[in-house]
Amino acid sequence: MSELVYYDLKGAATMSPSLPVQVARELGRRIVAGNIEPGSLIDDENALAERYQVSRVVVRDAVKILVGKGMLDVRRGIGTRVKPRGQWVMLDDDVLAWHLSSTPKAEFLKQLMDIRLAFEPKASRWAAERATDEDIDDIRAAIERMESDVGAVENFIVADAGFHRVVLKAAHNEFLAAMEGVIYSAIIVSVNMTNQDPRKNKSTVQYHRDVFEAIAARNGDKAEKLTQKLLDDACRKLKKNVEGFAGL
Repeated sequence: MSELVYYDLKGAATMSPSLPVQVARELGRRIVAGNIEPGSLIDDENALAERYQVSRVVVRDAVKILVGKGMLDVRRGIGTRVKPRGQWVMLDDDVLAWHLSSTPKAEFLKQLMDIRLAFEPKASRWAAERATDEDIDDIRAAIERMESDVGAVENFIVADAGFHRVVLKAAHNEFLAAMEGVIYSAIIVSVNMTNQDPRKNKSTVQYHRDVFEAIAARNGDKAEKLTQKLLDDACRKLKKNVEGFAGL
């Protein structure tokens, strides 16, 4: 569910992916999950073609996709090796989404939250200072959607992410907007792991409404502090619910 929600939030094409893309996704998921460890060789073209019932050309194109994402390195006479995580294109939409298809590791969650803590409070401040009237209306609509979807976990995740999306947009910073994939990943994971009981969503809505009201009042200092409070609450829940998170 999480991976599909991520693609929906990003507005990915809904048409069926090509065979190379399908094979690349299967391999990518296995690599991200640790089933194929960094430094190890993947199966050769013939073995992969047989496993996935596709041609060698399809396998070759799938490998090229993963090479482009920094995940594989092809060496003639040696084979195709999984590259270290530090060389992966971590902001790539597929790489982020594939992390959501397996149980996220505590270290990955911690790094996602580090990025949110670094950027989102400032985004709320800038939104308060720069938002247009249309931006304010969009944030208000996002809050109303959260309130209407408070009883449904998956819909609430989408509504929650939608709120943060319009706040980032209202900050009017193109580089910040490019970080939205990380924000979506962190929201999807944290809500999935800490808030499966829809009855608890009401308190989350109030945190977000407080941020909205500060932005609408053009109070950048308050908007920044309230966003910090909102994210601190998310971190607190992760520390309580995710093994190993508190020790990082």
